[in-house]
Amino acid sequence: MLPLAALSLPAVAVADDPTPSRNPQQSANATCKAELAKMADTFKQTYGTNANRSNAFGKCVSTHTATAGHAADNAAKQCKAEQAADEDAFVAKYGTNKNGRNAFGKCVSQKAEAAGAQEAEADVSAAKVCKAERKADSAAFRKKYANLGKCVSTRAKTK
Repeated sequence: MLPLAALSLPAVAVADDPTPSRNPQQSANATCKAELAKMADTFKQTYGTNANRSNAFGKCVSTHTATAGHAADNAAKQCKAEQAADEDAFVAKYGTNKNGRNAFGKCVSQKAEAAGAQEAEADVSAAKVCKAERKADSAAFRKKYANLGKCVSTRAKTK
C-alpha cells in the first residue's frame, strides 16, 4: 500500500512540468505487459522471486519504474533541445491541437515510450539468450547466474 503522500506526487509533478501524462509506474506497467506477451514462457522465471514466482509482474513493474522515470527525464531534455533548435518545426512535428501548445508533452511521451519499448526489447532478447545458455549447460548457468532473472538483468544492462 502506498502512502497517501506518494499518491499526490504525480499530480504535483504534472502540474509543474508539461511532461507526459503517463507516470513512470504506468510506463513500467506497459513495458511489463509487452514483455509478458513476448516472453510468456520465461517471464515468471525472469522476474519472480517467491516460491511459485507469482510475484513476477509486480517485480517487473518495480524494476522498470525507476528506469521509466529516467527515460522521461532524458526525453524531456531531448525535447527541450529539439524545441530550442527550431520552435516552429518542433510545433509542426509534435503539436496535435489547434495551436500546437501540446507539442512538448507529445514529444516527451513519444520519446519516453520509444525508450521503454527499446528496454522491453532488450529484456526479451536477453531472456532468449539466457534461456539458450541455460539449455546448453544448466550447471554452468546456475553457477554463473543462479537464476534466469540474474542472467537477464546482467545481459539487458550490457545492451
